[in-house]
Amino acid sequence: MNKQHNSGPKYDLETELKRWKGFLNAWNRPTPKIGATPREAIWKKNKATLCYYAPAEKKYNVPLFLVYSLVNQPFILDMAPGNSVIENFTRNGFEVYLMDFGIPGYEDKDISASDYVVDYIQKGVKRALRHSKADELTIIGYCLGGTLATMYATIAEEPIRNLILNVSPIDFEVVPFFDKLAQASKEDKLNINRLLDAVGLISGDSMKAGMRMVTNPIYFSPYLSLLNKAYDENYVEKWKRLKTWTDGHIPFSGAAMKELMNELGKKNKLIDGGLIIHGKKAELKNIHANLLVISTEHDRLVLKEQNMRVIDFVSSKDKTFLLEDGGHTTRANDRDLPSYLANWLPQRSEPI
Repeated sequence: MNKQHNSGPKYDLETELKRWKGFLNAWNRPTPKIGATPREAIWKKNKATLCYYAPAEKKYNVPLFLVYSLVNQPFILDMAPGNSVIENFTRNGFEVYLMDFGIPGYEDKDISASDYVVDYIQKGVKRALRHSKADELTIIGYCLGGTLATMYATIAEEPIRNLILNVSPIDFEVVPFFDKLAQASKEDKLNINRLLDAVGLISGDSMKAGMRMVTNPIYFSPYLSLLNKAYDENYVEKWKRLKTWTDGHIPFSGAAMKELMNELGKKNKLIDGGLIIHGKKAELKNIHANLLVISTEHDRLVLKEQNMRVIDFVSSKDKTFLLEDGGHTTRANDRDLPSYLANWLPQRSEPI
């Protein structure tokens, strides 16, 4: 008689003990240090800081200017050595500037999206150009930061060589969530202006609850991911850092939310036209920079339909839309540029 052998995974008692010990201890462990790449604050305004990251060896004449979302803090771009977008850029020879908008307080409730564009991004770009002595720069926007970066690019007088938009909502003809509420707003059956005026500043907890309703109404998967690899201390540290970021939603200015929801969400003015930013017509046809638009297949927060049409409206001769595998969160490895940037960015950054 032939013996049958079980070819399934072997049970390892030592690994299982380490797994459960790591899982249970994860809740009491302090959050590991976040943001190890050396930086220098070169400009400040209100709560915002423009940070400069010097490359180990400068290889390109066109620096990078990163614009992150208003919803979370930007430290996800510099989590830890070996897991840092910013470290990756500097290791590959780029000067990097990061616009950190800071954490708004109630006194900032009247800062509009247009104010962020003109008083923070545009002034920050001018400061970065002076600091770097560069003739042009590359603007890279992440999520809502890409929306603001696009708004800026439509009115920019400063020289923008490249514009890169990462999973950034631009086109609101399609809304991926709360579609009935969005349609009611477009039909003037729902008016949120009074509510936003009364609240003034949307709390971080409210922003977090709204994002969870959209992306993970039943929030178990991160904990299952932790349990799956809790025997690996490096993984647990990485998980703790990411959990700190995902839980760290910050307050949102009521005036900025009102402008974004009315001018973009309701009237879709970045695509259809009619957006005015501090007296200037903000039209996509004003953008001439080399354009790279990146969307991801499994993003539940920003659908590909919300940015794939951008290239049809800009005046850029060099323009590309890429659909990558993955979700919404920015990914980084220890050394190489992401595949979608590895060739595109260096070729358009004027090598020294």
